Amino acid sequence: MEKIDRSYLRYIRYAVQWSVFFFLIYAGYRFYLFVDYFSSANTLLTPVGRPASVEGFLPIGALMALKLWITAGIFDRIHPAGLVIFIAAILMALLLKKSFCGWICPVGALSDFVWKLGRKIFNRNFVMHRYADYPLRSLKYILMLFFIYVIVIKMPSFAILRFLEGDYYKIADVKMLYFFTNMTTVTFVTLLILFLLSLPFKNFWCRYLCPYGAMLGLISFGSLLKITRNTDSCIDCGKCSRNCPSLLPVDKKIRIKSPECTGCLTCVSHCPAKGALDIGFTKKRVLNPVIFAVLVICLFFGAVGVGKIAGKWNSAVTYEEYRLIIPRASILDHP
Repeated sequence: MEKIDRSYLRYIRYAVQWSVFFFLIYAGYRFYLFVDYFSSANTLLTPVGRPASVEGFLPIGALMALKLWITAGIFDRIHPAGLVIFIAAILMALLLKKSFCGWICPVGALSDFVWKLGRKIFNRNFVMHRYADYPLRSLKYILMLFFIYVIVIKMPSFAILRFLEGDYYKIADVKMLYFFTNMTTVTFVTLLILFLLSLPFKNFWCRYLCPYGAMLGLISFGSLLKITRNTDSCIDCGKCSRNCPSLLPVDKKIRIKSPECTGCLTCVSHCPAKGALDIGFTKKRVLNPVIFAVLVICLFFGAVGVGKIAGKWNSAVTYEEYRLIIPRASILDHP
């Protein structure tokens, strides 16, 4: 058996994940300064440009905007970057497994960090008993079905357009900022509970509660690329399964078809046997994992680039509108 070391795959993913994460921290800070300008009475301040990337944290609005675009041909002009990011995530799931979750999502990166911290604290991570795991995993699908029913099935296009053009949605990103900067006791306790549960259990939020991860997982069934095990080369060491962030029995399967697979390539990076584990179209038609990583990067950032070139990235909301609406953000209720 020829041994190989592909640990570099993990470092490629970490580099992508954390580059996105810290860029969004910077963007969040810039957005805070942008909002502070319109909240301040000091008119001598210079406005900071609004970073459109913060719209990635508005997936509910993006789902509404996607339906409006498909049914009425109207592309969201209020938060277009959010729709571009949402479309990119869907395309990635369809072509490259649930790779948005495994490579791009900042919540996924943070969740990854927290369970690894928990492993250092407890010297291990814990696994829910299957009688608890299955019902808990169903929660994210219930949430997903709720949003699909309310938005995709029940909400007519004209109602979506009216909402997307309303004052509330124009500062939905500001509301999201205030969710963290003006945190209520309920919000703090909820986030603390999620943090504490994420220490012993791998990716607690992603595994049990994220409705958009659930949707991307179901879409990823359509991806021809899947983690594939070659039984002739496999040495049954079990390293793939022990290191899988999604707790999948990789060493017991030939092709990983589960919607839980994020295409993170952690299992591939830990496999010591050449030709035993790869990402591929079939058992014999495998793809170089570095090429897979390049495709993930190119598809996501390529979609962002296309959005910018097409003029579908920056919001059409004017500074005059922000000046009128942001001071009323705390009293502006959902229509």
